[in-house]
Amino acid sequence: MRVATWNVNSIRTRVGRVVDWLDREDVDVLAMQEIKCKESQFPFEQFSEAGYEVELHGLNQWNGVAFASRLPMEDVERGFRSAPGFSKTEIDGPPLEARAMAVTVDGVRLWSLYVPNGRSLDDPHLAYKIDWLGKLADDTREWLAEHPEQPLALMGDWNIAPLDTDVWPTWDFANNTHTSAPERAAFAQFEAIGLQDVVRERVPEGFTFWDYQQLRFPRNEGMRIDFILGSTPFAELVTGASIHRAERKGDAPSDHVPVVVDLDLPTEDDDDRPMIF
Repeated sequence: MRVATWNVNSIRTRVGRVVDWLDREDVDVLAMQEIKCKESQFPFEQFSEAGYEVELHGLNQWNGVAFASRLPMEDVERGFRSAPGFSKTEIDGPPLEARAMAVTVDGVRLWSLYVPNGRSLDDPHLAYKIDWLGKLADDTREWLAEHPEQPLALMGDWNIAPLDTDVWPTWDFANNTHTSAPERAAFAQFEAIGLQDVVRERVPEGFTFWDYQQLRFPRNEGMRIDFILGSTPFAELVTGASIHRAERKGDAPSDHVPVVVDLDLPTEDDDDRPMIF
């Protein structure tokens, strides 16, 4: 099974590129972020014509996550239990954003995540980002404990560059989000509870995001902020991985590119197929 994640930066703007890429690269399941639309606005028809079903979590013209799959999707979950909301004002119960959803495909639990940006080191959105990740880590720890044999992957735009080599050499580490110590610690907690970056060992170098401004892409001034973190049962299924840099080229590209993993799933004839309850 070929699984991918891609921050598409408005699916209505880029549906043609996305569907063409899905078909060309023979992708079975795609986790999308920043779809930027509600369900009533999503271009379902183009995906359906290509053989894909879609499940999405979109509340307005901001954020939004989705899955497109040509395999059956089960146990659809929109948002995670402990997810905090965000508001610029001091109010009780700030509204939740459409930043996370999960599906199960062929026994594999997949999450599409659009982690809050943080905006700047002195912005309230950074505290929200750290809190959001902390709550996600708490819930993930429970999922791993409840279903230790089930392959699990958290995929998406993490808005964190965990290593210095994940940004271009002249990046200002002291004055920018994405590389601050609290953000990197928030990312590291997922590895501490048992997840691993299943792409880096196979693709040790390469960015996944380049800003549209200041010729960032031609200068290769990018960031590696899109990741697939998998549990041990998920990692054991991975046979290959790739970052599709070419999708940043051409007409009207997203500022992110797809990240892909190939999974070797056991068949029904395998005696050691994990039992999922």
